[in-house]
Amino acid sequence: MLAPTRLAELEAFILKLNRASADVILPLFRAEHGMENKAATGGYDPVTAADKGAEAEIRRLIAARYPEHGVIGEEMGEDRPDAEFVWVLDPVDGTRAFVAGLPVWTTLIALRFEGEPVLGSIGQPFLGEVFVGHAGAARLVTPAGETPLKTRKRVALGEAIIATTDAEGCFDGAELGAWRQVRAAARLARMGCDAYAYAMVALGTIDLVLEAGLKSWDVEAAVPVLAGAGGLVTDWRGDPIGRHGGQMAIAGDRLLLDEALISLKRAAK
Repeated sequence: MLAPTRLAELEAFILKLNRASADVILPLFRAEHGMENKAATGGYDPVTAADKGAEAEIRRLIAARYPEHGVIGEEMGEDRPDAEFVWVLDPVDGTRAFVAGLPVWTTLIALRFEGEPVLGSIGQPFLGEVFVGHAGAARLVTPAGETPLKTRKRVALGEAIIATTDAEGCFDGAELGAWRQVRAAARLARMGCDAYAYAMVALGTIDLVLEAGLKSWDVEAAVPVLAGAGGLVTDWRGDPIGRHGGQMAIAGDRLLLDEALISLKRAAK
C-alpha cells in the first residue's frame, strides 16, 4: 500500500508525463507522421513517429526522476520489468485511429507497485483530457478544471451501451459469437473507439467494453482508473485481470458484467 503523499507525488508526475507526450504527439496528428508498417508479413500494424517519439520522451523523464524504476513499453521493450515500481506505456493506443485523423487514440500510462497496477492515466491531448486514477479515486483533468469520475450503475444489459474496437478483426470465431450475443441483447453498440472507450466507462457514458488479444500495455492503465471510478476490469471469466492482457471486459457495474458473462464465459480462454 502506498502512502497518500507518495501516491499524490506519483499522480502529479503521471500528469507531467501526459503533458510531455502530448507535446511530441500533437504536432504529428493530422500531419506528416512517418507511418511505417511493422507487421512481419501480409498484415497491417502501423507505427508512427508519434509512437516512438512519445515513448522516448516518457522514458527520458522517468529515468531522470526515478532512475530505479523499471519501464515496459510497446515500442521499446522492457527495462527492469521486475523492479518494485514499473511504468507500463502505450504512447499512442489506437495508431490506426491516429493515422486516420480520428481523435479516439489515447496515451496509456500505468504504474505497477510490487507487480500490480496501482496508478493509471488515459490521455487524449487533442481533446485536452486526461483520465487519471487509483483505487481511492479517479478524475478527469482538463484545462477547464477537474471532475470526479463515476461509472453508471444499475444498468441492465438491455439498456446498456457497449463497445469494442473491431469485432470482425480482433475476435476469433468463438469470441465473435459471444460478442454478437452480448451485442444483440444491448441497447447500443459502438466500434472503433480503442482505449477511449475505457475512459467513457469511467465517465459513465458507456457501460461495457469487450476486447481480446490485448497486451499488458493495452490493459494496465485502465485498471486503476476504473477502480477509482467504481468500475472493474476482468477477463471473460469475471476474474480480476491485473497485469495481464488477452480477453478483457471493462464494466461500470458488476451486475451488468454478470449478465454479459453468461455469453462471454463460453468463449473464455
